[in-house]
Amino acid sequence: MYIWQNDVPVSMAGVSGATPNGIRINAVYTPPEYRRKGYAKSCVATLSKSLLDKGFKYCFLFTDLANPTSNRIYKKIGYEPVCDFSDYWFEN
Repeated sequence: MYIWQNDVPVSMAGVSGATPNGIRINAVYTPPEYRRKGYAKSCVATLSKSLLDKGFKYCFLFTDLANPTSNRIYKKIGYEPVCDFSDYWFEN
């Protein structure tokens, strides 16, 4: 877990699921009182750069297509959509 701090912790992001070439960024969260100040953008951008500097060829993440705020942030820092993902549950 990585914490972005401005006097107090204001945003966080985690990493997991390393592959031979890439690593997943996940658990991105900013408390409501700190949103819309660029903290999540700075946190994810800095974390992504740090991971790439460590030798990963790429970083990847899942995002909710219904959340335009996070999608706009990720696009601004260089992430590109690759595919849509659907999850279906079948019950007996």
